[in-house]
Amino acid sequence: MAVPGGDRERAGEAEHLAGPFEVAEALGLPKPTPEQAAVVAAPTAPALVVAGAGAGKTETMAARVVYLVANGFVTPDRVLGLTFTRKAARQLSERVRTRLRRLGGSPLLDRLDPSGERRAAVLTTEPVILTYHAYAGRLVGEHGLRLPVEPGVRLLTETASWQLAHRVVSTWAEDIDTDKVPATVTGYLLALAGELGEHLVEPTDLRKNAEWLTTVIESAPKTARQRDALPEKLKDIVNAQRLRVNLLPLLEAYQARKRREAAMDFADQMSLAARLASEYPEVVRGERERYGAVLLDEYQDTGHAQRVLLRSLFGQGEPMAVTSVGDPAQAIYGWRGASAANLPRFVHDFPPARKYGLLTSFRNPPEVLALANAVSEPLRASGLDVEELRARPGAGPGDVRIGLFPDVRAELGWMADTVAAQWAAHLDSSDEPPTAAVLVRRRADMAAIAAALRERDLPVEVVGLGGLLDEPEVRDLTSALRVLVDPLAGTAAARLLTGSRWRVAAVDLAALWQRARELAGAPSRQSVVDDPLAVLADALPGEHAEQAGLADALDDPGDPTAYSAEGYRRVRRLGAELSSLRRRLEQPLPELVADVERTLLLDIEAMARPGGVGRSHLDAFADVVADFAAASPSATLPALLDYLYTAEHAEDGLEPGEVEVAENRVQVLTMHSAKGLEWHIVAVPHVVKDVFPGRKKTSCWLKAVAELPAELRGDAADLPKLRIPGGSNRKEVEEALDRHADDFEDRRLVEERRLLYVALTRSEHSLLVSGHWWAETGDKPKGPSTFLAELRESVLAADHPPADIAHWAPPPAEDEPNPLASQVKSADWPADPLGKRRAAVAEGAALVRAALDRHLSAPPPPTPTPTPPHPVTPAAQPPDDLPPDDLPPEPPDGLPPEPPDDYDLPPEPDDHDPGGEFDLPADPTPDLEAPTDLEESREPGAPEQLGESADDPEGWARDVDVLLAERAAAADRRERVVLPDHLSVSQLVELAADPDQLARRLRRPLPFPPNPLARRGTAFHTWLEQRFGATRLLDLDELPGAADEGASPDSDLGRLQEAFLTSAWADRTPHDVEVPFEAEIDGMSVRGRMDAVFADPDGGWTVVDWKTGAVPEEERLPALSVQLAAYRLAWAALSDTPVERVRAAFHYVRHDHTLRPADLLDAAGLRALIRSVPT
Repeated sequence: MAVPGGDRERAGEAEHLAGPFEVAEALGLPKPTPEQAAVVAAPTAPALVVAGAGAGKTETMAARVVYLVANGFVTPDRVLGLTFTRKAARQLSERVRTRLRRLGGSPLLDRLDPSGERRAAVLTTEPVILTYHAYAGRLVGEHGLRLPVEPGVRLLTETASWQLAHRVVSTWAEDIDTDKVPATVTGYLLALAGELGEHLVEPTDLRKNAEWLTTVIESAPKTARQRDALPEKLKDIVNAQRLRVNLLPLLEAYQARKRREAAMDFADQMSLAARLASEYPEVVRGERERYGAVLLDEYQDTGHAQRVLLRSLFGQGEPMAVTSVGDPAQAIYGWRGASAANLPRFVHDFPPARKYGLLTSFRNPPEVLALANAVSEPLRASGLDVEELRARPGAGPGDVRIGLFPDVRAELGWMADTVAAQWAAHLDSSDEPPTAAVLVRRRADMAAIAAALRERDLPVEVVGLGGLLDEPEVRDLTSALRVLVDPLAGTAAARLLTGSRWRVAAVDLAALWQRARELAGAPSRQSVVDDPLAVLADALPGEHAEQAGLADALDDPGDPTAYSAEGYRRVRRLGAELSSLRRRLEQPLPELVADVERTLLLDIEAMARPGGVGRSHLDAFADVVADFAAASPSATLPALLDYLYTAEHAEDGLEPGEVEVAENRVQVLTMHSAKGLEWHIVAVPHVVKDVFPGRKKTSCWLKAVAELPAELRGDAADLPKLRIPGGSNRKEVEEALDRHADDFEDRRLVEERRLLYVALTRSEHSLLVSGHWWAETGDKPKGPSTFLAELRESVLAADHPPADIAHWAPPPAEDEPNPLASQVKSADWPADPLGKRRAAVAEGAALVRAALDRHLSAPPPPTPTPTPPHPVTPAAQPPDDLPPDDLPPEPPDGLPPEPPDDYDLPPEPDDHDPGGEFDLPADPTPDLEAPTDLEESREPGAPEQLGESADDPEGWARDVDVLLAERAAAADRRERVVLPDHLSVSQLVELAADPDQLARRLRRPLPFPPNPLARRGTAFHTWLEQRFGATRLLDLDELPGAADEGASPDSDLGRLQEAFLTSAWADRTPHDVEVPFEAEIDGMSVRGRMDAVFADPDGGWTVVDWKTGAVPEEERLPALSVQLAAYRLAWAALSDTPVERVRAAFHYVRHDHTLRPADLLDAAGLRALIRSVPT
């Protein structure tokens, strides 16, 4: 076996190695390109890989790992892979593990290692693939006591950091000489703390630099024509230096507060890890012994502290197999601390590094690459000498178009028309719609772009407009939560009232606001509203709306004649729903939020958004609430709302989740968010002056308080230098500062150019790039930016133009006014949520309603009903506080209320007229106030009985009639449910055993009762997981009490442990334990967790589920086997193994009985099972 980490030539085994082509063939993988093969088979020494966009870097890194493992250079557990996002780490991990599993079952290992040691290592160990921050956190956790840092230190989220810093700022008693509000100062404080940590700078060095620059400016002699006072430009620079110094005591207090609370933030974590690596040789020695091969992904996005960490650990001493992969043309995160210079520095930090290139794009057609290479040419001329990106052999032609239009509306019209035409053409030639995206430089442009696309009937998703809290369904939910506890939350109440469900008209909203003023004791206004929009404009944006208390008016709207009839009905119904929710505020936070979501029908609204994104946003918000409640079990709703308010400042409204390419809609997102993704159609609009690239920044670090001076940064050698000669007068100082600021502006434009390169290289086929002269506002035209002009010039200069210049509008006349400024824009309000789809939806609803009418009008099955002595009628008492004509009865808690009609649209002409309005079908719960069959059967002329009859003074006969009617109705319908977006494996088992029970549980979720046997099973699983994890290091007996930690005190647990230790499974080592999975079956996400997976001698697998209960009866086995069927299919997919080579079994521990059911369901069988759910 080769020396781990040793060079293959020095190991003397070159003639016995399997090359990259042989390994790929043995594993059934595509043949690598010569570029990829060179990287895969590189010597076990540092290597810098420049990988262009779409060049297959993830596949190459995975192949590199398999090559090293197959040839015995390292075992899987000695491979460390680092990347930036959890998504990227997950993708790389899955790719590597899938190929290693193939290797474990390949005959190639028998030839390379007849002893079987490598196969054993492949089957029992796995590589370590983490994010850079997770690796730093692990290092601090293991070695932090050396600094010292306590092992149990808490890692703060961005929101928690903001809360902590804001408390420091808000309680600061000393003067910091600024007119900034506390929230702004908090932002400065956190940013400055992050910069100091990222660049490993001490606060004293920052103080010295600020005082030096202040002295230079203030002491420079003025020239003869200058005034005594400093110019405003120099004053601003001096004030920034002083405020930076004044923040240092707050910074010290913030750091002290974190130490007292045993907490640290992400900047602390990385800087501490860098200190450990650079100051403690024993840490370096341990990490180099632990890992023999290291993969560093997206190295161009690393910061200074990460560079110090990695260089100290793996760049010094004996060279080792460190492979750094990156693209200097895609270094777009300088604004958040990344240093693009780290990539070219790698060859000096990790000697003797060799450079390799992956410059064949498997994504882009030649036409797209022609434009991308034209943009990147200035980038390739500096730093690393990088060649052009080229298309793969046999790449098909692309469709590239550029254009310049008279105004922004014409530009968006052309863009939307072209995307719609290509969308339709793709649908004509394929069963699936294309993937498509519009990439923007500014979030402010997203709404207009989305509107233009929707006008062409295209499905649209706006991605990441402002974070999770700005997603429509989440904003509605948080607005409702605020209204529940804050009667003065006028903006939140107005959002609910004017939203897509209630759509209260302007005149009714103005009347409601007037009622709020009356309740608040404000002077009364005229009873007749002449201009409701003017009143509304006066009410909503400013302080009056907050003081008036719209929520109070919802509880007591006052005189019905002040409203339209329908408006009053809607106001009362919303008020009733909110009142009902206030009575349930004592629920735990997660249950309360779910209750509000259901009661206000937000789950139904979310279903209307394409692709399930609305549901995923609500689920993500539910996770945030659950995490908050878990961190503070006694947390209240006001505390949660305060936390969310903080998150809007600290995290831009919370992270909405990782962006995924969607196949059924056009996505509108920022260029930064698009990095790493690809679409069939890509549009890049608004490549105009002052937009892309954006207008010149007003300052660099000279005026930006939260930025470090250039000379203090870790990458100072690659930044512009501030050169102020000694003895300079004020004018010369000012000129030097201006030159320095201009140099930073040039750097900003370089990063903007990289961003355009990233945007262009997202396209797999079609690319649209456009600009305009006139924006919606402004009296000066914009015109093409430098970037758009360069693209046009490259097209015109090419012998074979790579793009079609669709249109190029001439510049407007010198004195021509903006033609869009005089055009009045109008919109309907409240907006129709269905828009142009209303007619089609109304027609579909009419068909559904007609089918329901036919179903409900059919006679129910005969039910034995006793004949009462006298016909009775159920009592119909309206709510005490609501007029029965204006407000229907409040639904039972947990059931959705009936949605309102659309009263501001044309009236419904007929129940079944497809062009009219429609109501959603009523809740299937029997109406206990409706007439019963008994009532309808009374004889003509019989007197109507209200309340109890004389022969039924207690009302028992009436109650019996109602209950019998309810039972008859229940017998006539099956439970109907709306399926969630995922099912658990347990729910699949329940579906096979009792589909109606599952339907009822899905329709009205209830907690399961406490089950001691379930607790015992959980304790046993905990012990078993600890045992399997411990056997790799120590015997269980060497850790007294370890198996009992956290387990149930039930004495039966010991008998279960003894029974397992005498079983055949106790002597086997699982390949993996507690394996989570998520598989898609018939469009449904199925989630679960496998207890253990064992590698079989024949190369197959056995998935085992441990059971602590009794062996089931034979008739229950088919339903229970559904669990194993799901596990079997999931492991086959995870391990890339044919499903027939995966076995599954239950092991009943108490009885030492292993049950291997035959004829497990395949994928088709599980699909059929899911489709059997009564929906």
